[in-house]
Amino acid sequence: MDMPTTRPIALFDMRAQQDLIRAELDRRIAAVLDSGRFVQGPECQELEEKLAAFAGVAHAVGVSSGTDALQIAMMAEGIGRGDAVFLPAFTYTATAEVPLVLGATPVFVDVDPHTFNIDLADLERRVALVKAEGNLRPRAVIGVDLFGLPADWPAIEAICAREGMFALDDAAQAFGARLHNKRLGAWGGAAALSFYPTKTLGCYGDGGALLTDDAEQADLYRSLRTHGEGKTRYEVLRTGMNGRLDTLQAAILLCKLPLLEDELASRTRVAVWYGERLRGRVQVQADLAGAESAYGLYSILLADAAQRARVQESCKAAGVPTAIYYPLPLHHQPAYRDHHAAALRDAPPLPVSEALCTRILSLPMHPYLDEGQADRVCEAVVAGL
Repeated sequence: MDMPTTRPIALFDMRAQQDLIRAELDRRIAAVLDSGRFVQGPECQELEEKLAAFAGVAHAVGVSSGTDALQIAMMAEGIGRGDAVFLPAFTYTATAEVPLVLGATPVFVDVDPHTFNIDLADLERRVALVKAEGNLRPRAVIGVDLFGLPADWPAIEAICAREGMFALDDAAQAFGARLHNKRLGAWGGAAALSFYPTKTLGCYGDGGALLTDDAEQADLYRSLRTHGEGKTRYEVLRTGMNGRLDTLQAAILLCKLPLLEDELASRTRVAVWYGERLRGRVQVQADLAGAESAYGLYSILLADAAQRARVQESCKAAGVPTAIYYPLPLHHQPAYRDHHAAALRDAPPLPVSEALCTRILSLPMHPYLDEGQADRVCEAVVAGL
């Protein structure tokens, strides 16, 4: 998949992939246009079957976005007012907004300073504090596989089993990653996927899916995504939502899915190039034993905000795009500050999440970077140190 080194460097390169599959995209899209089945068309079921097979699970349920996947999973568990949902403070807003939409309370947990995923000791501490205060019921943990690296799912599952909580995998950045030779999707009570265009498997709009091995759970997800309907359109069994995946997006994903295995290998190759050139100069995301990252993003840690600014300027001058994921921890966001303060009377600080936000920087990461381009990226980073 190597491209000429002289190509401009993109943070995410969707055009190179599109060039490979343009004819199949045109054929698939034309078939949907000809059929007129724009909602719940046959491509949706075909995609669900192929997603489940790829992930090694029994069921996939296509939905309208990764955010809606999280919401449907929590609706299926009856999570709502009075419930505490534990999630990392260092992640994207969707993970936190869904519990609030359902009336539940997000309890922010610090992250590990090396893997950037949820800190298990801090999780246990905050579960114990919630139980001791007695104002909320511990109901769920949303583990995020940040930047594509699987969270420690055996440990999360053990904590949830002991405390009677639901374990939900937010695998939005990590579809295709493995942990102990199992793809994400086979861990936790369910896994939520996002098909936003920049994800490891992305459509040309919004889309998502839920993965599960539980047939009854999958049926419930299908009902909830379609207004809570039963066996017929006008049999309404429960309060649901309009969370269906568009047929056109399913058709696009069917064109992209056959590339995914090779693209994951290419992402790993780019990560190895970066690691060889940058390790020892900057901090890179640590590996987890038994994990294979999907490298949805490649992020480095600089010494402080000033050094990050210098590296950003150096990269900009060299034509290398960068991004900051994330500039604020969730408990400092205006939408969540009051909820964070109300969740626990004496909430412990979240120092790692706060520090990461001042030091994190994401570099170009996609399957179509070649080694020469990786060299240019690393040279620009090193020049700014």
